[in-house]
Amino acid sequence: MDKRWYLYIIKCKDQKLYTGITNNLDNRIKQHNRGQGCRFTKFRRPVELKYSEEFLSKSEVLKREAEIKGWSKDKKIQLINRGTSALQPRCHQKIRNNPK
Repeated sequence: MDKRWYLYIIKCKDQKLYTGITNNLDNRIKQHNRGQGCRFTKFRRPVELKYSEEFLSKSEVLKREAEIKGWSKDKKIQLINRGTSALQPRCHQKIRNNPK
């Protein structure tokens, strides 16, 4: 079975957004909340998953990550609020919006 890759956006305690990729979404969010792996989120805990997309290849998720990391915070918030929208021209396997 092919490995799935995920792009995710999390909201930190200080309201900053972080965009990353992983092949194990649940575990990666737990790592962020334990202060492991990422300097940006280490001192901004707890973090909360706000948005994710699933991909079939690492190359595709890396392209999408680069695209979204180039966006303004407002545009990322629009993506989170709308889920699948006009901001997302590609068709992916699965979209998950986690509003909280």
